[in-house]
Amino acid sequence: HTTEAKQDFTITSSQSILSTISQVTSTITIFLGGIAAISLLVGGVGIANTMFMSVMERTRQIGILKALGTTNLDVMKLFVIESSIMGFMGGLIGIFLGTIASNIISEVGIRIMGLGARGATVTAVTPQLLVFAMVFSVLIGAFSGFFPARRAAKLEPVEALRYE
Repeated sequence: HTTEAKQDFTITSSQSILSTISQVTSTITIFLGGIAAISLLVGGVGIANTMFMSVMERTRQIGILKALGTTNLDVMKLFVIESSIMGFMGGLIGIFLGTIASNIISEVGIRIMGLGARGATVTAVTPQLLVFAMVFSVLIGAFSGFFPARRAAKLEPVEALRYE
């Protein structure tokens, strides 16, 4: 005795549940991607700031190197490699902390939600993901160090030696 205006039941298909879960997962992925982008930006600015300070602190040493015949390219390489190493170290720390966080999230998912047996995993950290993260963090470090390195390479030896 139900009419269209007075329905007291609903029908839910597995397809509609899958669609809802897919939308939620997409939203979470976009949100986490935004957080990752902000983290990369902050890390890049931090490396660039550190490299600018390094150039200022070592201006006299740069002047000595250039007076001895070091080319602009060699000075740039020195600072870009240094910033790449900073990116590498940041990548190692990020991979370590990210893997730990992934394992904790996986364990919480298994225990609280009752997903799978003990020792099963909900999250996956693949070797390809780790390699990508490391290469990307080294590239961010190198890119962030490029402008301070260019500034160091453009210093005139006489002016750099006079710098206090």
